[in-house]
Amino acid sequence: MLAIERRNEILSKLREEKKVLVGDLSKYYKVTEETIRRDLDLLEQKGLAKKTYGGAVLVDDLKEDLPYNVRKQTNIKQKKIIAELVSDMIQDGEHIMLDASSTALYIAKSIRDKENITIITNSLEVMIELADKKGWRVLSTGGLMKEGALALIGPQTEKMIDNFHVDKAIISCKGIDKNIGITDSNEADVEIKKHMINAAKEVILVVDSAKFDKISFIKMENFSNIDYIATDTNPSEEWHDTFERNGVKLKTK
Repeated sequence: MLAIERRNEILSKLREEKKVLVGDLSKYYKVTEETIRRDLDLLEQKGLAKKTYGGAVLVDDLKEDLPYNVRKQTNIKQKKIIAELVSDMIQDGEHIMLDASSTALYIAKSIRDKENITIITNSLEVMIELADKKGWRVLSTGGLMKEGALALIGPQTEKMIDNFHVDKAIISCKGIDKNIGITDSNEADVEIKKHMINAAKEVILVVDSAKFDKISFIKMENFSNIDYIATDTNPSEEWHDTFERNGVKLKTK
């Protein structure tokens, strides 16, 4: 295993378990404790972990993007639940925009039983997942590949999105807050999602329960511009009130 692969796995463990121990990681990966400490040093330097006595804990400020293959392996159960909820909302023959979030891949997998779907996406992984789907049209937005992610971004991507009018846009975020609204961690991603919102008759925000009451770096949108929120767990009454005030329909398990 390459060092970068090991660090990504350690980060994924941190996302799931919130803390890790040097001794446990050393035994699991069959490397020295000093090697693990160097891994944790690098994660701390990137602001993704905080070293503690004998291990490390997760830094969860939502201001930085985790590597895509780490995000893809995080909260898998929740993403699959959300994907099934979204699948129930998609009808045969619809035109859909799908962002490049890690949840988007699970949504792409869950809607493969639909017929005559047109997908417009800036996700390379979604395009690969659907490459063999007969009877569908899968359109790439084009654009610049985002460093560390299988996503296309930039002015060319935005211009391509603006050429279309679709039935539904399915987008994600890093956090939602009752007062602030919908936030994300990367300006380029936010711009892509705003263009998708403007191009759609209906907007579905997919957000797992861990992102409720969280604020990320950049304000993306107000709840009033979202039609549906799909999440894995039924939120509090306060959240129900917030959605109702803003005309948002909640889809949950």
